Amino acid sequence: MPPSLAHEIIWLIAAVAIVAIITRPWGWPEAVWAVAGALLLVLGSLVTWSQARAAVLAGTDVYFFLAGMMLLAELARAEGLFDWVAALAVRWARGAPSRLFGLVYLVGIVVTALLSNDATAVVLTPAVYAAASKARTDPLPYLLICAFIANAASFLLPISNPANLVVFASHLPPLTVWLATFMAPSVVAIAATFFVLRATQRRALSTALASAVPLPPLTRGARLAALGILLTAVALLWASAAGLELGMPTFIAGAMTAALALVLDRRSPWHIIRGVSWGVIPLVAGLFVLVAGLGRTGLLDLLGAALQQLTVHSGRAAALAAGAGTAAASNVMNNLPVALIAGSIGAGARVTAQLKDVMLIGVDLGPNLSVTGSLATILWLIALRREKVHLSGLTFLRLGALVMPPALLLALAAMVLQQSY
Repeated sequence: MPPSLAHEIIWLIAAVAIVAIITRPWGWPEAVWAVAGALLLVLGSLVTWSQARAAVLAGTDVYFFLAGMMLLAELARAEGLFDWVAALAVRWARGAPSRLFGLVYLVGIVVTALLSNDATAVVLTPAVYAAASKARTDPLPYLLICAFIANAASFLLPISNPANLVVFASHLPPLTVWLATFMAPSVVAIAATFFVLRATQRRALSTALASAVPLPPLTRGARLAALGILLTAVALLWASAAGLELGMPTFIAGAMTAALALVLDRRSPWHIIRGVSWGVIPLVAGLFVLVAGLGRTGLLDLLGAALQQLTVHSGRAAALAAGAGTAAASNVMNNLPVALIAGSIGAGARVTAQLKDVMLIGVDLGPNLSVTGSLATILWLIALRREKVHLSGLTFLRLGALVMPPALLLALAAMVLQQSY
């Protein structure tokens, strides 16, 4: 097969798979379309078995991370921790939708900062749905927070987004340097996202909430789940500081917490195992293979060359273009492969610290435009459907087009101005 024809077929398969992941024809799960696209590439000899295997294995750390987080989330749901947290939040809101909106947003910042944006999608989303249900109000305005804050706060700390560790690879700055560099842009992004998102939801937040909500008892299993989430946060901070991968510590924490709770309660593990959305893992694996296929077309090389070209220039315009370019690319092919490209470019001796920093902001914040921009948003959609809440990719895109650009431009401007002095 001529290379040009092969490249066109790869583009077609990848495009159809991504559209299907967004639109979910016939209600089939996203994993079906991601795996189907990957299989078509392999069976059509567009990607070799060895290349597909290497692409799948490249995501091993991500799979462990997701498995650990999903075990913790399912344990917390099954043991009633989310119901307890939800009742507490509704009580604190005292019937005011704007107060509940602010509380959820604040919790989202903390969860994203300490447990990562993927954890916000997996752990916080069901808790927020439970809170809205207890308050007897439309849950969507509060659920949207989980998606947007997961990316807006994802460069507050190095562990707030796995993509951060990919961009900086083995030369991760010390925590003090990280905070000095990214604190101001992060605060700007978080604030801008809050005000624009709050403005888009003002009509839905005009109805008073139910406030007389009884506080359910906090069971031993719920306390163990809360302790497991706290220990996982500590483990992630330690692993990040030690330069270790985050997947295995997260999986060990999740598995041990679930096992301890089940042993103490003398219960079968099957209700926890059945409740986990295991389809997320083949979805991610399929995406890795699709990206490997796109790599064969030269797309990743073209993107890398375009970003590399920006690095030979200096000044604010080049920095803003690099940040905007990585943000746009993240929505086309997901931010993890873009983070890999940015990391390889950032390792070059000619790349200024400013360009590397703005590329990270683009990788982290850009995905707030579309549902395929980051794994966290895809996980959020899956969590929504589990609660019988459905939101189309087009609806998210219309909202993201309002929320993401101001936050991105202001964060990039804050970074550029900060480094000008």
